Amino acid sequence: MPGRRRLVPLALALAVDMFGSGLFLPVSLLYFTEVAGLSLGTVGVLLSAAAVASLPVPLLVGHVAHRFRAVDRVILAQVLQAAAFGAYGWAHSAAGVLAVAMLASIGQRLFWSSFFPVVAGLGEPGEQRGHTDRRYAVTGMIQMASMGAGTLLGGLVVAYGWYQPVVWFNAVTFLVSGVLLLFAPRDAPVTAESVAGGYRAMMRDRPYLLLIAVNTVFALCSVFIGVALPVYLVEALPAPDWLVGPLLAANTVLLASGQALAVRLVRPLSRPRGLALAGVLWVVWALVYAAAVQVPGTVLIPYLLVGLILFAAADLIHAPLSNALSAAAAPPAQRDRYLAVYQYCFAFASVLAPVFFTALYTRGPAVPWLTLAALTTVATVVVHVLNGPLTAREEASSEQAVP
Repeated sequence: MPGRRRLVPLALALAVDMFGSGLFLPVSLLYFTEVAGLSLGTVGVLLSAAAVASLPVPLLVGHVAHRFRAVDRVILAQVLQAAAFGAYGWAHSAAGVLAVAMLASIGQRLFWSSFFPVVAGLGEPGEQRGHTDRRYAVTGMIQMASMGAGTLLGGLVVAYGWYQPVVWFNAVTFLVSGVLLLFAPRDAPVTAESVAGGYRAMMRDRPYLLLIAVNTVFALCSVFIGVALPVYLVEALPAPDWLVGPLLAANTVLLASGQALAVRLVRPLSRPRGLALAGVLWVVWALVYAAAVQVPGTVLIPYLLVGLILFAAADLIHAPLSNALSAAAAPPAQRDRYLAVYQYCFAFASVLAPVFFTALYTRGPAVPWLTLAALTTVATVVVHVLNGPLTAREEASSEQAVP
């Protein structure tokens, strides 16, 4: 099957999944307050507990990755999430909400711990870097476009109170996604004999561990805008409250349409240096937004738009290159395990972002942005230093893949 055709079932499955998830996103808290009758504070605690309970999943996935095909694990994740949302209608107590939220969170963590090994497995032997990066870019664009379309329609759900129907619909989208994945290519699972060293060997792999640390900071930048911008704009800046929605929507449109162009523009750079460029752009973005408290209201809107373009440019470069690099830098026999653990970058960033912002915001509205700029500067220097060893790994892996 030609390379592009191999991606079609996976792309369709991802689009259906992300559309349903985006549709549910605006009502994710409101459902349990309006339908289950729980207080908002209780729901927040329960959903956070469910997210924390799912944190061991990537480690478990990495432990059994050589026994089960990645695409089969993704199908299992969709079944678990469909079951969770199918059970939402019977969750009217704190214990019930916690149970279904844990099942949904475990399924989601299993999905992301297994999805990118499937994408990596679509590569042909000796495939050029440009084709690989473009495949990750297309995947990211489908994810953002489908999520954005679902979230946009989710506003109607809130307006008309269609809470229960959208939950059922989300359950169906997970099932449809799972069925589509049955048509995705299936590579042979890695044999246990070829997987040497386990997590002990991985813990000695300093360049890859540093790559995980760097990408945790970059992932924090990626999710930070959604957490910090609404509060910062409404409370600290002389800007209209309605500006939050258009800014975040513009960011989604850029991410859904520009990743393929971004990877084409940075192709002359190695992947680590491309990530370093993304880091520089994020540092400048954070400093620009930190200085927004000193910008007059008359020019604040175009000023924030310029900052948003810097953020989007960084994210457009980072999203495809980081996933491609994480796969290329992993030992081929342990790629699924490495990529499962690599997902902790995004898990930790999602958990840390609210605490990071709120704790620092109390010290001054610009402090979170300045601190993020400092952390990102360190991460950018580290990934630049890693250029040599990580690029050498990519080249060695590419040579091994050529028959």
